[in-house]
Amino acid sequence: MKLNFRKTAAFAALTTTAALIAGSALAADIKEVRFGLEASYAPFESKSATGELQGFDVDVGNAVCAKLKAKCVWVENSFDGLIPALQARKFNTINSDMTITEQRKQAIDFTDPIYSIPNQLIAKKGSGLQPTVASLKGKRVGVLQGTIQETYAKARWATAGVGVESYQTQDQVYADLASGRLDASFQDSEAASKGFLSRAQGAGFAFAGPAVVDDKLLGSGVGYGVRKGDHALKDALNQALKELKADGTIDKIAAKYFDVKVVLK
Repeated sequence: MKLNFRKTAAFAALTTTAALIAGSALAADIKEVRFGLEASYAPFESKSATGELQGFDVDVGNAVCAKLKAKCVWVENSFDGLIPALQARKFNTINSDMTITEQRKQAIDFTDPIYSIPNQLIAKKGSGLQPTVASLKGKRVGVLQGTIQETYAKARWATAGVGVESYQTQDQVYADLASGRLDASFQDSEAASKGFLSRAQGAGFAFAGPAVVDDKLLGSGVGYGVRKGDHALKDALNQALKELKADGTIDKIAAKYFDVKVVLK
C-alpha cells in the first residue's frame, strides 16, 4: 500500500503540535513546586553563611520553576525522612541528590535521570584503605541515613564485619571523620570533594580507592522524586528538565559546581 507523504507529514506535524500544546497546558497548571531537600550536602544543597539555600540542585530547581512559571518553595527535611514526608504531602517533589533505585521506585515515582555522580570512600591520607570487605573489616565507616551509600554499606560491608555508622546529616559524618571517631566515610565523590576535602576540616584526608559501582544498590542516575500517581507534576518536571538540558542551562549550572561532566542526556 502506498503512503501519501504529504498527508503523513501533515499528520506528524499536527501530532507534534498537539503534544507541544498539551505540554504547555500541563505546565501552565503547575502554579507552585514544593521541593523537599536535606540542606547539608554541598555542593548539591547547603546553606550560605547568611542561611540562604545554595548548590547545584537548588540552582537547577529554581531554573525548573522559572521554566514552568511556577513559584519555588523549599522545605527542609532529614534525608532519611524525605520519602515519608513526600508521601505525607509535606512537599510535592524531592530535589536532594536522590539516586533512582529499584527499592525507592517501589515507594515513589521519579522523573527521568538528570545527572550521575560516582560514589567513593574517603579516609586519612596514607591509610591504605580500599572500598572492600578485606580492607574495611574491623573499621568504622560513616554514612548518611537513608542514602544509597548507607544501603550499600549495610548490605555489602556490615554483614562481613565492617562497622557502618549512620548519621542524620552529612556534616555529622565529616565531624566524626575529622575527629578520628570514624576511619572512613562513604558518599558521592563531588559531595566529598566540595563539602569536605577542599575545606580546612578535610586537610590530611583523600579519596581511598576507586569509585564503587553497583547498579542494583547504587543506582545509575539522580532524579526528582514524586508521589505515585502524580503524573501531571512528573510530566511537567520532565518537560522542563528536557528543555533545560537542550538549551545548555543545566550544563552551565553544573560547570559552576563540578569538575567533571555529570549531566545525563
